[in-house]
Amino acid sequence: MQYDILLIGGNGFVGRVLAAQLQAAGYSVLIPSGHLATGRDLRTLPKVHIEEADIHEFDELQNLCARVKPKGAVINLVGVLHDKPAKPYGEVFRSAHIDLPKNIITAMQLHGVKRYLHMSALGADSKGPSMYQRSKGDGEAAVKASGLDWTIFRPSVIFGAQDQFTNLFAKLTKLLPVMPLANYQAKFQPVSVDDVAGAFVKALSMPQTIHQSYDLVGPKIYTLKEIVEFAARKVKTSCVIIPVPGFVGYLQALAFELLPVPTLMSRDNIASMQQPNVLPMNGTDALVEVFKMSRRSLEGMQ
Repeated sequence: MQYDILLIGGNGFVGRVLAAQLQAAGYSVLIPSGHLATGRDLRTLPKVHIEEADIHEFDELQNLCARVKPKGAVINLVGVLHDKPAKPYGEVFRSAHIDLPKNIITAMQLHGVKRYLHMSALGADSKGPSMYQRSKGDGEAAVKASGLDWTIFRPSVIFGAQDQFTNLFAKLTKLLPVMPLANYQAKFQPVSVDDVAGAFVKALSMPQTIHQSYDLVGPKIYTLKEIVEFAARKVKTSCVIIPVPGFVGYLQALAFELLPVPTLMSRDNIASMQQPNVLPMNGTDALVEVFKMSRRSLEGMQ
């Protein structure tokens, strides 16, 4: 069977919302996954098919792209947040943010599929202060050089009921009576997962979005401290948040990296916070101006 959309990274936080919106818009969707158990809820969507595949194996990518309709599209949502320190970035970032997009592009070219939608990140820059930003920037460069009909999306921090950002802080504020918070003045412009997914869906039927990059942000700018306070209110905790100097945050992140559990915060995350994660001055507010959407606020999150 051939599909309208190959959704790579479709069983993640954003992918599940996007898959549902794509189906609602009438598209058939193929989602490859290395962990079928995590995609149980996707099986309730009749036009969405999830199957086991290793997207990091080129032969499997080719087989997946061969099943996309000639006028269909490939959407790549894959991204990782942590890697071991290296210059300009580590192998985990290289594999996910650069090698994978390049392999997707080659597989698409071999099968004549032209439309490609790519998830990047606000602040992506090949010369940025963090490994994450540099790898995302190099990934964008590969997409722009592909010759495909590409569109790049660059969201700020994405929030939603199942996000790993506000929910992380909510859990921490429930566990800790007092939370030392470094980089408390770092700025973010959180954007709703529903709005991000909506932009992807709309772009598929908007040829004017081809060869364009779009910054996706919410309606309001928050400091990190304000976001943590919001998370505490959400779960009705009385955690006291105490701002601390940056070097304390660096030491905290180093300790998190050394723990034998999934990393909560890394030194590279702190490096990313050196730049405000907000719409650049004179930037285009794409959700409003291009996609004509009424953006959801963090306070309205269910």
